[in-house]
Amino acid sequence: MDEDGDGLFDAPSDAASGESEARIERPRPGAPLAVRMRPANLDEVVGQEHLLRSGAPLRRLVEGSGAASVLLYGPPGTGKTTLASLVSHSTGRRFEALSALSAGVKEVRAVIDLARRRLTAGEQTVLFIDEVHRFSKTQQDALLAAVENRIVLLVGATTENPSFSVVSPLLSRSLVLQLQPLTDDNITTLLRRALTDPRGLDDRYTVTDDAMAHLVAIAGGDARRGLTALEAAAEAAPSSEISLELVEASIDRAAVRYDRDGDQHYDVTSAFIKSMRGSDVDASLHYLARMITAGEDPRFIARRLVILASEDIGMADPTALLTATAAASAVQMIGMPEAQLALAQATIHLATAPKSGSVTSGLGAAMADITAGKAGLVPAHLRDGHYAGAQKMGNAIGYRLPHKDPDGVLPQQYPPDELVGVDYYTPTDHGLEREIGRRVEKLRRIVRLRRS
Repeated sequence: MDEDGDGLFDAPSDAASGESEARIERPRPGAPLAVRMRPANLDEVVGQEHLLRSGAPLRRLVEGSGAASVLLYGPPGTGKTTLASLVSHSTGRRFEALSALSAGVKEVRAVIDLARRRLTAGEQTVLFIDEVHRFSKTQQDALLAAVENRIVLLVGATTENPSFSVVSPLLSRSLVLQLQPLTDDNITTLLRRALTDPRGLDDRYTVTDDAMAHLVAIAGGDARRGLTALEAAAEAAPSSEISLELVEASIDRAAVRYDRDGDQHYDVTSAFIKSMRGSDVDASLHYLARMITAGEDPRFIARRLVILASEDIGMADPTALLTATAAASAVQMIGMPEAQLALAQATIHLATAPKSGSVTSGLGAAMADITAGKAGLVPAHLRDGHYAGAQKMGNAIGYRLPHKDPDGVLPQQYPPDELVGVDYYTPTDHGLEREIGRRVEKLRRIVRLRRS
């Protein structure tokens, strides 16, 4: 569930600013660190450069020159609600926030009625809806007229792909802007700012390098999570130094020895792949858990699963590729942490599946022949015959359509002359390939006119 609306990115519902630069009111001094360090203007927003560069739609919207409704799609803690609040504080705009978890059609219509009255006084209302993907079709439909007529400027936040969770009419009336997970450098910048900023810890603490690295890993691209962990460590600190041991003790989570840019990244990834290839499901889950706990990019893990499904399993279990690609799709659609279960399911499937390298070796052998120059002419009867003059050139003459044969397969030359009789695909005796191997041999005998 996206928690952007809790803390770091909360905004007052009735604030309006007359300044040309969008600003957010200061939170109370006793508020959580994540709230106190909420970006007060565009200059303090970290990350999302692709959306905030000069002239970009979101920047124009924040600066008050844009008028299109937007759907902000991205992982938790990346700034969806902060950006919505900055939009609301542009000149002459009022801010109203609804959560799809608690608001119904009645609440939506009440906000629209209020916005309509404000519009007659020259004030535009920004309606922010957190977790808009949880709105029913009826609730989303209730917004259509107000969005189309610009009675409200809708800013919706969602962790799910709007193409699958938002009704088409509302989708077509809004700009879909995808926020990216914050990088480790982004998180480090935010944590160091919180250490020194008067709104934050005001230089009362220092953080050791290994403690900072652990805080960044814990954040996993989520600004709120990182700031909350820092505050917990600071509250538990007996002195001004925050050490790794203190961070571990204060948040009850051991540091994972894993550097996403160093040797551990490659070592753990290698062990993960080799454990699945070796059919050790328990070791595979161990290394998967290490990568997830350390904050590895789930898209990287998903790519490795998809590759292994064809490289090391292939036709021994063709459904392995379907499971791997489904897990990759789940990562894209729902994000972490929920998608970790899909990654685990795919890991178990691939680790326990029968193994075969025949796809890899078959393609490799074929490509080696191409590299060696064995790429002769396409047989004349297989060439394209759908253009004027093709038959005069001898193209497509003599081609036999397999569908006309009772068995659906008949003798005919398919490869170039110099590759007739060459076998590239060599099925193993593992899993489904045991049956596929028998079928391949039968097909080759028919196609090549061989007799057993």
